[in-house]
Amino acid sequence: NDCPSHRSRFVGKCVGQRALGRFSFQPLRENPLYGPSSRTLRKLGALEWDRVVHQHQGWRLITCIWLHAGLVHLFVNMLSLMLIGVPLEREFGFVRIGTIYLLSGFGGSVVSSLFIRYSISVGASGALFGLLGATLSELITNWSLYSSKASTLLSLLIIILVNLGIGLLPHVDNFAHIGGFLTGLLLGFVLLLRPQFTLPNPHNLPAGSRLQSKYRAYQLVLSGIAMIFLVVGFAVALVMLFRGENGNDHCHWCHYLNCVSSSRWQCTD
Repeated sequence: NDCPSHRSRFVGKCVGQRALGRFSFQPLRENPLYGPSSRTLRKLGALEWDRVVHQHQGWRLITCIWLHAGLVHLFVNMLSLMLIGVPLEREFGFVRIGTIYLLSGFGGSVVSSLFIRYSISVGASGALFGLLGATLSELITNWSLYSSKASTLLSLLIIILVNLGIGLLPHVDNFAHIGGFLTGLLLGFVLLLRPQFTLPNPHNLPAGSRLQSKYRAYQLVLSGIAMIFLVVGFAVALVMLFRGENGNDHCHWCHYLNCVSSSRWQCTD
């Protein structure tokens, strides 16, 4: 980051300069999350529409997931990952949950790039919202396996709505949250199916009887529909993105999903 060489003298001293030297954090007036400058984040792979579309740096759609604005940002996301991701991984394995995590992060980056053009974005929040979305679709598709269905659904919806509500504050990329959530929701229908029936031993079946499917019909239907929406959604979004289209031109009210101005703050792109 080399804060001592690049900071503006008008924004204060680098945080931890004596102990960390060139690795010290930007002044808190510039970055209150105890992190590097936006210049450093851009160099390391932050998401930025102009560089993705006009400079052919599509890899930023992935690299931004692994960057964070500061220690506070990193701590909050890792805590969320432990609370959401670890239980899912124990239940379904790291391959399926890892796939959902990565694709949700990518989906969040794509949606963010479609709507936000003049600021950078970093963080794993889109991927984490994907895990929330996958948790919701897992509950729906495996509905009959849950004993306290209503309370589980209500608790999950409250958590999702509260987190999306926080995303309406300035300097929070709620489009990445929404894109990641929708991607994870669809992937959950595809990857997180659980058997609904116990398969009998085929050697004990009466003559002429057939094995019963271990999945219910509605699970397979939801999985097929979700896969179609997922493929079509990614295809349309990526074509729009690399053609340089602005999502706000097709949805004039969507900017309210990212930030709502108040008497205390103003929203900027």
